[in-house]
Amino acid sequence: MKLLNPVLFIVALSLCGEVMSDSSIVKKHQLSKCSDKPNCVSTLDSRDQHRINPIQFTGDYINAKKKLLKILHSLPRIKVISNNEQYLQLTQTSLIFRFVDDIEFLFDEEKKEIHFFSMSRVGHSDFGVNRKRMENIRRIFEQ
Repeated sequence: MKLLNPVLFIVALSLCGEVMSDSSIVKKHQLSKCSDKPNCVSTLDSRDQHRINPIQFTGDYINAKKKLLKILHSLPRIKVISNNEQYLQLTQTSLIFRFVDDIEFLFDEEKKEIHFFSMSRVGHSDFGVNRKRMENIRRIFEQ
């Protein structure tokens, strides 16, 4: 019975909260912004709980984008929503509860940086899932 309560809590959590539709995500080559909830990270956010460093690259953004897409396609349950020039929009769905996270990348060729945004669509906290995912992507990209 004690195991059932946390499971019911997580299921209830998945049914409430703000849901961001794919169409509400900014598609004009700029990243979405984190809300006040701690379920989001962004390279363009100045708040400590959300701030994360961009990925550095060498060469042109086209090759960096190809490399990043290869990494992203190797991850489970990733779906590319939009692939426009210097902007990528994706979703990743969790295995068990099917939570959807929104992920965006923006390539800054002048600074040789890949900026990104990653946020859970529902709930308040993500237990650090978005930060861990993005740090893992950075680690693989830099290898």
